[in-house]
Amino acid sequence: MARNEHLPIYKAGFDLCLYFEQIVRGFSRYHKYGLGSDLRDGSRRVLRLIVRANARTDKVPVLLEVREEVEELKVLLRLCHEARALPNMNSFEQAAGLLVNIAKQNEGWIKSQRIPDRGRNRSAIPEGTAGPGEP
Repeated sequence: MARNEHLPIYKAGFDLCLYFEQIVRGFSRYHKYGLGSDLRDGSRRVLRLIVRANARTDKVPVLLEVREEVEELKVLLRLCHEARALPNMNSFEQAAGLLVNIAKQNEGWIKSQRIPDRGRNRSAIPEGTAGPGEP
């Protein structure tokens, strides 16, 4: 079983879950059970996907799911802000910062998983021969 606690992206995802739990608690009843539930569920899905990606050898498909989920959460957070469900602007800024942090770490993880493929492709072209699109 893979350990997750050492991953910075896991820590950021866990912090996001805790933060959404705290701010949704302050939502009005009207927003708490709609937008608030969606925020909480989405953040937990991100955390589960991070754990799943860490346990797999082929991480890229799951990391692409993380990317999609984070983008959906960004849209939902913006909707919460526009609908005035969030208690203040600081809550929006902090939640957006947490989401951007996770998105950046996820993109770095995706790139680190794809680098070995690029190296093999380059070494397959003999030196002195032009690759596609090169003079």
